[in-house]
Parts: sequence; structure tokens; C-alpha cells
Amino acid sequence: GVRGYDGHGALSAGASSRLLLDYPEPQRATILDYLFKPGFGASLHHLKVEIGGDTWSTDGSEPSHMHVRGDLNLDRGWEFWLLKEAKKRRPEIKTYALPWGLPGWVGDGSGQGTGFYSLDNIYNYTLPFLRGARERWGVELDYLGIWNERDITNNDYVKELRQALNAHNFSKVKLVVSDNAEGKYTSDIEQAMQKDPALNASVSV
Repeated sequence: GVRGYDGHGALSAGASSRLLLDYPEPQRATILDYLFKPGFGASLHHLKVEIGGDTWSTDGSEPSHMHVRGDLNLDRGWEFWLLKEAKKRRPEIKTYALPWGLPGWVGDGSGQGTGFYSLDNIYNYTLPFLRGARERWGVELDYLGIWNERDITNNDYVKELRQALNAHNFSKVKLVVSDNAEGKYTSDIEQAMQKDPALNASVSV
């Protein structure tokens, strides 16, 4: 396909933006203006955020929207708030979310391996996040990643996630693979997509 410039963006993850929430006004609003207001400061076109997973993810831990099964709290953390503030200043900004890690209850109880690539993750963890962003915060996610800085080892999970998104009124959310962006994996997923029409149809980026 044809490659083009889709704008520039920033990442809020790994607890790196934690302190912004605590800044006093009007300084906090000024910083947000410099980040997101069109034609002013950075004027970001994209905002990528971590789906907090109660795990150390770079400079600290970002709280999960569900510490334990059934414990849904959409007011934890700051990423929902930041997404809303970005949309307020630039309604057309492209938004993107993905996990760095998961609470241990997801899937197999360890949050890794089959736990990550599980229907439990899709239906009981990821969909509530997307639904919460929409219903509690008024934010529609444009992109969803699989797992930050990890090579995908289960292409069936990608297809299952796509099917679930389509079936639950999130058909416009585009899936991004290869957040690791290593050369060999990018080649592997491209070859797999060429051989698997369902996988190819599931992946947008």
C-alpha cells in the first residue's frame, strides 16, 4: 500500500505522565493546551495510552480498571482523563490504547501466556475498558494494540479479538500488530497475513 504522513503523536504510558494530573490550575490546562490544541505548541495528532495493568511498566505502575475479577472502576488512574482532555482540545485526534501487562486474575491466573491470549482478556477485561472509555468518559478509541513490545505468538487471538470488537459495536476500532516493531516479527506477521485471509482482514496497521 501507499505510505503517507499521518501526523505526529505522543505516548502516555509507564506512569511517565502520572504527575500531570496533580498540577494546579491554570498551569495544568496550559500544559494540556500546549500538547493538544491545534496550531499551538506540539499540536499532537495522535495520543497513545497504556491500558493500566497494575504492573511495573517503565517508570512505575499504572492502575488497572479492574484489580480483581468484577472490580470495574473507570475512575482509576489518569489515562481516561487524559484522553478526554485531548479530545476536548482536538476532537479529531486519533486515540490508541494497548496493555503493557495484565492483573494476574486474567485468563490462567498469571496474566501471561495463555492468560494474555484468552477470551477472558477479550470479554472480561478489554471490552469493559473500551466500553468504559465510551460510556463513562465519552471517548471513542480509534486503535487498539495487542501487547506492548511483544511479538504476537497467537494469531488466532488477533482474529478472535477482531470478531469480538465487531460483535460488540466496536467495529470502527482498528487493530495494530507488531508494537515490538522488530524486523523479523514484522516479516513473520506479514507472511502470515498473506496466507490467512481472516488474519489479514483483522489487522489494520
